[in-house]
Amino acid sequence: MDLRELKEFTIDAFKYLVTIAIVILVFIYVCALQQVIGPSMKPTLNNGDILLTDKLFYKLRDLKRNEIITFNFEDEKYLIKRIIGLPGESIMYKNNFLYIDGVVHTEKIVPDLITDDFSLEDLGYEVIPKDMYLVLGDNREDSMDSRMFGLISKKDIIGSPFIRIWPIGDISLVD
Repeated sequence: MDLRELKEFTIDAFKYLVTIAIVILVFIYVCALQQVIGPSMKPTLNNGDILLTDKLFYKLRDLKRNEIITFNFEDEKYLIKRIIGLPGESIMYKNNFLYIDGVVHTEKIVPDLITDDFSLEDLGYEVIPKDMYLVLGDNREDSMDSRMFGLISKKDIIGSPFIRIWPIGDISLVD
């Protein structure tokens, strides 16, 4: 190998190393792959779906009602749920209707959604504290969510899934 070939090899190797470093940084700080485990988000997301999750840009905006998020749960695993209650709100379900601050809100995300009666007061709160959220699964009859483990903190949120990449036939944006 002469000097010119060594120089070309070094430049090519450097390009590959920079590309690999960028990919690693993107997956550490910008996005992540996460798999749906269990039936709690059916029919929106199914067991085994693999999602690409935004870990950076969701932090630059306010989280919204009905947004799907992933968050740390019990230090060893994560959960995927939908935000129902925002900081400063009083939440109640009565006769399958969502009441936010005493006003009925129609949930249009999932048809034929069945939610048992529930009140934020069942968790010991009158209103959701700052930087806390009430999250529920879309499959309310088979979901471990805020009704069982309480409100989640903003600091525990990993990100917001934005695209389903597996199974291949179901590639789509996550609403």
